[in-house]
Amino acid sequence: MHPRRSPALIWSSLLALILPSLVASLVAGPARAADPLLSQGRPVTASSSEGASTPASAAVDGNTGTRWASAFSDPQWIQVDLGATATITSVVLRWEAAYATAFRVQVSGNASTWTDVYSTTTGSGGTQTLNVSGSGRYVRVHGTARATAYGYSLWELQVYGTTGGGTSCGTANAALNRPATASSSEGAGTPASAAVDGNTGTRWASAFSDPQWIQVDLGSVLQVCQVVLQWEAAYARSFRVQVSDNASTWTDVYSTTTGPGGTQTLNVSGSGRYVRVHGAVRATAYGYSLWELTVRTTGSTPPGGGGDLGPNVHVFDPSMSSASIQSTLNSVFDQMEDNQFGLQRHALLFKPGSYNVTADIGFYTSIMGLGRNPDDVTINGQVRVDAGWFGGNATQNFWRSAENLSITPTGGTNQWAVSQAAPFRRMHVRGNLNLAPSGYGWASGGYIADSRIDGTVQPYSQQQWFTRDSNIGGWLNGVWNMVFSGVAGAPAQSFPEPPYTTLDTSPVTREKPFLYVDSAGAYQVFVPALRQNSRGVNWPGTGTSIPLTQFYVAKPGDSAATINAALASGLNLLFTPGIYHADQTINVNRANTVVLGLGYATIIPDNGVVPMRIADVDGVKVAGLLFDAGAVNSPILMEVGPSGSSAAHAANPISIQDVFFRIGGAHAGKATTSLVVNSDHTIIDHIWAWRGDHGTGIGWNVNTADTGLIVNGDDVMAYGLFVEHYQKYQVVWNGQRGRTIFFQNEMPYDPPNQAAWMNGSTRGYASYKVADSVTSHEAWGLGAYCYFNVDPSVVAERGFETPVRSGVRFHNLLTVSLGGNGTIAHVINDTGGPAQGTDTIPVKVVAFP
Repeated sequence: MHPRRSPALIWSSLLALILPSLVASLVAGPARAADPLLSQGRPVTASSSEGASTPASAAVDGNTGTRWASAFSDPQWIQVDLGATATITSVVLRWEAAYATAFRVQVSGNASTWTDVYSTTTGSGGTQTLNVSGSGRYVRVHGTARATAYGYSLWELQVYGTTGGGTSCGTANAALNRPATASSSEGAGTPASAAVDGNTGTRWASAFSDPQWIQVDLGSVLQVCQVVLQWEAAYARSFRVQVSDNASTWTDVYSTTTGPGGTQTLNVSGSGRYVRVHGAVRATAYGYSLWELTVRTTGSTPPGGGGDLGPNVHVFDPSMSSASIQSTLNSVFDQMEDNQFGLQRHALLFKPGSYNVTADIGFYTSIMGLGRNPDDVTINGQVRVDAGWFGGNATQNFWRSAENLSITPTGGTNQWAVSQAAPFRRMHVRGNLNLAPSGYGWASGGYIADSRIDGTVQPYSQQQWFTRDSNIGGWLNGVWNMVFSGVAGAPAQSFPEPPYTTLDTSPVTREKPFLYVDSAGAYQVFVPALRQNSRGVNWPGTGTSIPLTQFYVAKPGDSAATINAALASGLNLLFTPGIYHADQTINVNRANTVVLGLGYATIIPDNGVVPMRIADVDGVKVAGLLFDAGAVNSPILMEVGPSGSSAAHAANPISIQDVFFRIGGAHAGKATTSLVVNSDHTIIDHIWAWRGDHGTGIGWNVNTADTGLIVNGDDVMAYGLFVEHYQKYQVVWNGQRGRTIFFQNEMPYDPPNQAAWMNGSTRGYASYKVADSVTSHEAWGLGAYCYFNVDPSVVAERGFETPVRSGVRFHNLLTVSLGGNGTIAHVINDTGGPAQGTDTIPVKVVAFP
């Protein structure tokens, strides 16, 4: 197409005709007032990202200081899922310097078949506001020619339009159980939340003065079409209804000075994330009081909170017969006893009360009490793990847990013969605790935290064990590496013999969030408070209760897009037991979000995506998940903070607890790094990162994985690191002032020969590497083992590698060759060793340097 050339006279005439109408339209206000922003915070994917700090999500986060950037090649694309079919009226592209000269804007109903609504080969960069016409659930910007040698980079991709078939007003209450705040409350019994709880028997009431307000956060920008106010007798004579995108700048959508009280149904038009009722004049001498504030919108409403816990959660209460409960427990165990790589997942939840049962706990099964404290639920019997399924060998008793209940064990001793990824948390054993299988076969555990054992803990054949912030009546013995942090009753420090590493307190802790039932029978999640220099159990303890209505209760089959929509709407996230496929990154961007899994909820990434990323924000808690690498290599399985994160979180750190990673075993998975921690002050409290050595999809070139954990953030605190079989360094620590208490590792079993496992000119890779740039680091109670069963002549030069500086200190380390299958030449740097020979005798170093 060639541009036309028109005489100046013609242009003057045209301007004379169109200028008045143009001015009139500008005076009337922009058309976008009726076309809300649909894309902000929505799920987004891209063909590529330049790096971890420029993800696709940065283009729809509303922050013009963050951006998406692609790889340096053509073509590339970015697309956003609006959640429902929308009529698109404009698309705003805020390009960084790396823009597109040729690109198309496309829409689709299924993310498969695309229709162009705009195209150009002469893109100008900068901010492009494109008036378009089309409809679809998905909007894609498809670049075919770059303006620079770099990729494509957008500060923001903004899509405007309407959803839900135009102006029809929905019937769902978008305010129901959403976060609500107010200028004041008359008292504790009339909080702002009572106006959005769906209960017309509860209410919000303000102080007895003017002005007052109440506002609700809808979670994302929505087109508001109706507001219903159900006033108590203390109503507003003069008030306004307002909307806002940011809870700062407000726009009136309704106002009156003659409010009648009662129930007012107000048809309005405006868009915003926040809706506020702002009272200026009261009708009575009391305050303002609302039974309910209802907000209705056009188009789709974000997923709501609460609901049932799904088919894989078994809830028991004391009114049920012991025989009925025992039958269910037996049925679950029969299915899960040897189901090491199966797809089934279970949670066994006991409401407060006393139960005469024995619960044998198999794979992917969690048993939990639903009391506010462990002693609210008592099992008179056993919560038992043995190893009969594996000939008395407990070294594969993985992926099971017991939490938040008490046991009065039959015979006085409870048996918990487990290995990795099998936490025993917030438990009270009114007797002894035996950690070995019947017959005292091999065992390779394990983890206890926030628990009270009245009697003696009996490890017997357990190779190593970590116990944190607990009270115990005694500890029987140790094999290689028994570590205690903040444990009342722990044996005294005595490494190397007996092999006890004992720290009086734990530097900084926050116990894992847990589900419980309140006095009204409603589910809540309790989030324990942060503790400094902690010792002993934390219950009853202080913290915050969050009602389940503020959680999106995910169930197997839920898409990552649905989960992201729930997170973007301000909900927390509860994964019920099952398998979840993530075809896009699950983005946890809001401070203080709780992400809690039950029954080893498992997330499998599809097409090589990073399944979960956490923003560099305060107080996110992620607990109780298993990430299982997919068939296409993922660069990372979980990222905490983007690359370059620098915000301080000492007062409210991110915490990662009982989060497990697997590459291979259930299927042939691949992931370069399992966990990357970029955020400062993060607490890692019990992980098992495992590149599989048995099962399906196992082989040196099959289930490929470089590193289990990379720590780039400063002041990161790690407890209970179990990291095994990765093909390069198992752990790389780049951040300053990091601390680790307990580390257990096995090097990869399967290097085909020495030449295949070289770090430059160095034989193999150390298990725990502190970067040369680090000036401050400290670690206690660390063990690295080798079992090179493909080529037993393979040598690892050292178990641990660190710069030699006064600020970098290691305490109580060991290396061991299991059955003489391979050699570890030195324990740390060139100190200690070699670990070799069929006697399987550890080589120990008490302190370095």
